[in-house]
Amino acid sequence: QVQLVESGGGSAQAGESLRLSCSASGGIFSVNALGWYRQAPGKQREMVASITSANISTYADSVRGRFTMSRDNAKNTVYLQMNSLKPEDTAVYYCYGRITSGQGITTRDYWGQGTQVTVSS
Repeated sequence: QVQLVESGGGSAQAGESLRLSCSASGGIFSVNALGWYRQAPGKQREMVASITSANISTYADSVRGRFTMSRDNAKNTVYLQMNSLKPEDTAVYYCYGRITSGQGITTRDYWGQGTQVTVSS
């Protein structure tokens, strides 16, 4: 059973940094894409950053230049380094993976449980 497990959330002051981690495990045949989404109270979930198996990265305009995503294929782990944090970055952050499992037949989207990031002035 494929699972995504997140860590690294917490509280920070504006201008400080946090790093989120997400590891995928369980019957993985291939990982097609990994990414991070976030959702603030009363808001829709939005993409923050994503990376394909070809290492093509995409960032939301609101975080470009401040957040950096990296991927360790050997560990099936993705990281989100968040620098120069702003109060508007406050949200629940979710790890996302598009993963083929089993013997290469089933491909679907998976989500982590979410981790709270709170940034104060």
